[in-house]
Amino acid sequence: MSRRTLARLGAPAIAAAAITFLVAAPASAHVTVTPTETAAGAYSVLTFSVGHGCEGSPTNKITIQVPEGINTVTPTRQPFYDVKVTTEKLAEPIKDAHGNELTERDATIVYTAKTPLPDGQRDAFEVSLQLPEKEGTLAFPTVQTCEKGETAWIEETPEGATEEPESPAPSFEVTAAEAEDGHGHGAEESAEKAEPATAVETEDDDSNLWGGVGAGAGILGLIAGSTALALGRRKA
Repeated sequence: MSRRTLARLGAPAIAAAAITFLVAAPASAHVTVTPTETAAGAYSVLTFSVGHGCEGSPTNKITIQVPEGINTVTPTRQPFYDVKVTTEKLAEPIKDAHGNELTERDATIVYTAKTPLPDGQRDAFEVSLQLPEKEGTLAFPTVQTCEKGETAWIEETPEGATEEPESPAPSFEVTAAEAEDGHGHGAEESAEKAEPATAVETEDDDSNLWGGVGAGAGILGLIAGSTALALGRRKA
């Protein structure tokens, strides 16, 4: 747009264009995911957020694909949706963190709205899972189905790319594993080791208490004996 055109439009038109841009901006919001933990192998609660419908149409269903490296997921109860987890068979059985053999894995999480989510409102979906042992980008391709049309948030950002895809899949970076294994065994062992020390301290406190009582009784006896002796001398 040339300077002459801008001058011809004037300040009111420019302001109106800016307002139009700001109003339209939320329509480009993506489906996003926010984890509580990002360390490899850690247990994390992921929150998927949906900020709008499909070009003004209410949302009927959200389908989240579970990436490879994650075998089981636990969705948080969602009162406005029917929640279903679909599974697929593994090429070979594997062992989970507790030593149980798995022959299939959770493949998708499907949220079907009991009442369509209006375009101007947002909603969030929580899922608990264990992160993969490997670092790197973890993407959850998601399809948003609306009363009219759908949006496939399935594009992954190529490594080294400077621009985000038009319909990016919800994703985050899995970071290096922490020193602890994340299962809570370390905390339990510390508590168990601390218990005997507490018991010993309690016994010491009890023996000190009874020792003090015995010493007090001895002093009282000595005072009583001295008093009786003094009274006997006066009578004599």
